[in-house]
Amino acid sequence: MKRRTDGKGKPKKKKVFGGRRSKFCKFCVEKSTFIDYKDVKTLGGFTPERGKVLPRRTSGVCALHQRMLVEAIKRARNIALLPFATD
Repeated sequence: MKRRTDGKGKPKKKKVFGGRRSKFCKFCVEKSTFIDYKDVKTLGGFTPERGKVLPRRTSGVCALHQRMLVEAIKRARNIALLPFATD
């Protein structure tokens, strides 16, 4: 039985993509049903200094909690608990 090669006589190696671990939803682990807009410390972790909301692929939050998170961040910004952007 022949081994697959890449044309140079060496066997192909399996590609490992940077050792990424699977992301998990922080809110699902805590079994929270509601994300409070008054909890500025938690919401601040999902907004970098430019003021944008981190996407799901970066933060690891599930779709349900991402929608709740965005709504809570918008509410906190409207009543001046979180800044829209820093200087």
